[in-house]
Amino acid sequence: MAQQVQGVVARSKGAPVQIETILVPDPGPGEALVKVQACGVCHTDLHYREGGINDEFPFLLGHEAAGVVEAVGEGVTEVAPGDFVILNWRAVCGNCRACLRGRPWYCFNTHNAKQKMTLADGTELSPALGIGAFAEKTLVAAGQCTKVSPEASPAAAGLLGCGVMAGLGAAINTGNVGRGDTVAVIGCGGVGNAAVVGARLAGAARIIAVDIDDRKLATARQLGATHTVNGRAGDPVEAIRELTGGHGADVVIDAVGTPETYRQAFYARDLAGTAVLVGVPTPEMKLELPLLDVFGRGGALKSSWYGDCLPSRDFPMLIDLYLQGRLDLDAFVSETIPLTGVEEAFTRMHKGEVLRSVVVF
Repeated sequence: MAQQVQGVVARSKGAPVQIETILVPDPGPGEALVKVQACGVCHTDLHYREGGINDEFPFLLGHEAAGVVEAVGEGVTEVAPGDFVILNWRAVCGNCRACLRGRPWYCFNTHNAKQKMTLADGTELSPALGIGAFAEKTLVAAGQCTKVSPEASPAAAGLLGCGVMAGLGAAINTGNVGRGDTVAVIGCGGVGNAAVVGARLAGAARIIAVDIDDRKLATARQLGATHTVNGRAGDPVEAIRELTGGHGADVVIDAVGTPETYRQAFYARDLAGTAVLVGVPTPEMKLELPLLDVFGRGGALKSSWYGDCLPSRDFPMLIDLYLQGRLDLDAFVSETIPLTGVEEAFTRMHKGEVLRSVVVF
């Protein structure tokens, strides 16, 4: 029997979100019903509200979440009622060409719940990234639940569901940052600062944070950046070169995702260095680079999808580091808010006033 819960819905492009009554079905085969305990307010949710992802309104927003499994459907063995889980949007299928080649972090056919959550009048909802966790309970594919230690704070753990994992993974998984490397991170919001933390965890000797907001640069310093560069004060590429003996960084991570910042990342690399794009561009953006420079500078140009993470591998490991005091996920929780505070949190996020606002139930 479907349960009635409260959730945050975007009904039309650009319109303020609303609290609505949501009907959540009992889990069917391969599905899990999760009682949400915390969900971060991510830029992706704002992109959904603005119609920047697709036009399949109404959306049930929220995806960066942790909670407790309440019930599971037929055939589910990965999780059981009572398990504390982080929700993820990469529920690997095991059968696509990426999975069969041993690269499940690129899975091209990730699972979502088959049943639809609806409004009270029966209107089907599109859950953000297949999750829809700005709600007291949500229905997901069981593979979207990754069991971790229940000792972790839900507000902190849930951030691995998107932004923090994207930044950590851009450094550790995609960038393959190694001991003694020099790393530059362009853009120090939630994702960029998570990349700073990832570079520190990987043993980088020098971590250069670049932004145009001194508040964000101060936070980057607190999280492990050894140097900071304000992009308004001069050419960031030259500043990075000055700090690296004129050579450039081994790995440069673009956590903004614009043609300008990507060009900076491209030219701020050392010869044979790696540029990682983890900031998400908008559809109309175009990039021009001299092909001779692409050839002559060598190295690798990579895109990082969700930090190239494999939730079953990465989430438990990162939560263990958190519980050991070696990964400060709590530092990314700028504030906790009620479900009714999401619209105001979008404004604070857009102004750069927070790393993450987190809805706590």
